[in-house]
Amino acid sequence: MGVKGLQYFMETCYPDTCLPVDLRKMAAAHVRAHPDSSATVVVDGLACLRYWYQCHAWVHGGQWQQYMYFLEEFVSAFTAAGLKLVFFFDGTVEEQKRAEWVKRRLSVNQDVARLFHYIKNHHQQPGRDMFCLPSGLATFSRFALKSLGQETWCSVREGDYEIAQYALSNNCMAILGQDTDFVIYDTVPYLSVTKLRLENMTTVHFSREKLCQILKLQKSDLPLLACILGNDIVPEQRLQSLRKKALTSYGKRHQGDKVHAVAEFINSLHHDNDRIHGISLMHLSDADKELVEKGIQSYLLPGQTCPWLDCSLPQIKPVCVMGKYINADLLQAAKEKHVRAECFMIYNVIHDGVVEFSNTLEDEEEKELPPQAILYQPIREHIYSILLPTLPGSDDHSFSIKEWFVFPGNLLRGPNEVAPKPLNIPVTERAPDLTVLWFGNDKEVKSIRVSTFLALFDLQNFSQDFNHLDTSWVAVVCLVAYIAVQAKHLSLEDIDAYLSQAVCIRYKTYKELQQIRVPEVDPRAVQLGSLFVRGLTHLIAANSACGFPFPMDEFMPWKVFDGLLFHSKYLQAHSGCAKEELLEGNSAWTSLFLSLQELVLKVCRMQGSTIPSQPRRAHQGRPLNGKPQRESGPQLFSTSDHDYRPQPRGTPSLMQGNVLRPRSRNPNRRRYPLAPRWPQYQNQRQGFH
Repeated sequence: MGVKGLQYFMETCYPDTCLPVDLRKMAAAHVRAHPDSSATVVVDGLACLRYWYQCHAWVHGGQWQQYMYFLEEFVSAFTAAGLKLVFFFDGTVEEQKRAEWVKRRLSVNQDVARLFHYIKNHHQQPGRDMFCLPSGLATFSRFALKSLGQETWCSVREGDYEIAQYALSNNCMAILGQDTDFVIYDTVPYLSVTKLRLENMTTVHFSREKLCQILKLQKSDLPLLACILGNDIVPEQRLQSLRKKALTSYGKRHQGDKVHAVAEFINSLHHDNDRIHGISLMHLSDADKELVEKGIQSYLLPGQTCPWLDCSLPQIKPVCVMGKYINADLLQAAKEKHVRAECFMIYNVIHDGVVEFSNTLEDEEEKELPPQAILYQPIREHIYSILLPTLPGSDDHSFSIKEWFVFPGNLLRGPNEVAPKPLNIPVTERAPDLTVLWFGNDKEVKSIRVSTFLALFDLQNFSQDFNHLDTSWVAVVCLVAYIAVQAKHLSLEDIDAYLSQAVCIRYKTYKELQQIRVPEVDPRAVQLGSLFVRGLTHLIAANSACGFPFPMDEFMPWKVFDGLLFHSKYLQAHSGCAKEELLEGNSAWTSLFLSLQELVLKVCRMQGSTIPSQPRRAHQGRPLNGKPQRESGPQLFSTSDHDYRPQPRGTPSLMQGNVLRPRSRNPNRRRYPLAPRWPQYQNQRQGFH
């Protein structure tokens, strides 16, 4: 990310441009100089993900409770130092940066392939040098930070631009990130997150002023420097011949250093202070000249000009592609929720008509499990159908959504165009109206939101079964049943692993989860873990589209999933262990698990899917814990075959009424309050209920 080679140049060639700073002292100096404002640090959320995710286990789908703990520690350290934090996350990929986005995603695909190759050969998680972010980490981090009371924003255009603009216009102290584009923007000081030490609140300031002194450039020259060196808009190879020319002419004075050579080349273009004429001396093709001008313009914040550009060039503004189809009030409501990081995917659909999902851990050699993009497409088709209107005189939508989804085998040469698909509801029933879902207030609308949410998963016929579930169990059952039906090759053991970890996680602290050890890493379990977490993002999108029938917090992974716990349950389930052992000998947990399992299998059966029992690890002859496992082939399973015993008095049920909750064997473990029945969305601002 950022300007090619600039980070290395500043850190290695000229470390004087990297100034050590004490954040406490910096904050005190900022407050003295600006007594009417707080010492605010604007944080580039995406750049901080690798710094935040310090959990040892990452390949299994994420240790989310521990991740929440690390985020809280991060926030607390800044608060104690007298600093206010404002977080920004990228909310879209601008088309002028699409090529670079595709290049990076395909590169990560290769990393993921190498990761699975390592797991298959070593049966262990590799070292940090092969680290891949857990699926959905950026999405869930927004909600995590908001739950910690932090001001969090999601961009409607390039995230770096909005960060630089916000920091400058709000007189903030600094920007914290890891992107040399912040050296190029004429904004507040840029601090490194990779150099951040929370124990003493120190880091490094990459100084654009020092850089200009060394290169003998003005700040207004830096955007052109970035474009010639290569950035997200101007690919590095695009101006390769120009850099070679600069190295030939100026490189010998500086041991062939391209940054110095390009800087001297830029100085040679100055022509009687007429730098607009100077850029024409670069002898670029019309296409390259236009690209460079766009690149320079992308660094100009509101009110700023650049002597290398004709001031008559229009400012780049986001265009609402779907504007002529969508009601203005709906657009405004969607934008508000998007900007405040309170929903997911909705604004991208109804404003841009484009959706993108980054890489997830998927094995390109796995043939039984479909890619997450394909498996969850039916949900997205239904979501699009309630977000986008049907044109007058037509029973169908006449437009489609462009999906940029990363998965093995997809070379991303273009978007996959996906058309909305109407909900599977009787023709006698009217499709839910989006205005009613989002703005309705009466009691009937609440039930409509719930029924619409279930219909997105083709579960509307099971509304009575779900009516007595608390919200987190709605999420788990919806998702596990959907995966089982769509994946085709899911086994009873897979379902047991999903459900048992969802039950157990409620009664475990992050420290207990951190202590879990697995004897080996199974590549199929790795993919199933990531598949579940990616499914949670679709639950969030569905909840957003339906007007928030459920509290969003109940769909977060730290409530329903832990990758290490899931992996251990997967290995146990596929080794043929008893249900009581899977639920750690706790009879109350076992009873709750069996109730959830019964409902999931009922949904599968009613939707025409028979779930086989197929303990893969026993079948493959890999015993766990030194215990030989029985040979076991596929066995068809239905709820009528299951040895299900009535719940004894005092055991938990799924109902939210007057029931006893399962007790942990450790009475000091954290207990989670059950959500009230069908909790209505709490309207936080006027205009979006």
